[in-house]
Amino acid sequence: MKYFVAVNGRQMEVELEGGRVTVDGAVHQAALIQVPGTPLRQLLLGERTLVFSVESPGRGAWHLGHHGDRWEVEVVDERTRHIRSLTGEGQKRIGGGVLRAPMPGLVVRVLVEPGQRVAAEAGVVVLEAMKMENQLKAPAAGVVKAVRVGPGKAVEKGEVLVEFED
Repeated sequence: MKYFVAVNGRQMEVELEGGRVTVDGAVHQAALIQVPGTPLRQLLLGERTLVFSVESPGRGAWHLGHHGDRWEVEVVDERTRHIRSLTGEGQKRIGGGVLRAPMPGLVVRVLVEPGQRVAAEAGVVVLEAMKMENQLKAPAAGVVKAVRVGPGKAVEKGEVLVEFED
């Protein structure tokens, strides 16, 4: 399976196939093992062993720590990357605008309310499509002007879900 990984702003293409990992064309033998009862993961990379602390604040976002260093990591699969390319998600925007449904689906949860201040990339609406929950995020930091949907509402692709103030 292919993933697109951003580590502190640096983009990499990562492909997983059994115990083989290809990072930007370089092939490695690797295994990732969770240390039970801890937030630690042991990475076996060829002959090297590294131990990382791992936190996940949200879908696709990860905070990794190793010997006092910290990395912000985003992992996106091919499907999510394609959806983002169609909706323009991930492109930096400045204030205002709307959040539209990237595909037909069913609203599972609304995570904001009018008047609420949100950070860029903060979760706004959870939309179920093709039996998968997709968290739709704020395109930019701002204030929610109006929420046009509620849990249980079926929406069409392109339908306005949330409006943001200019």
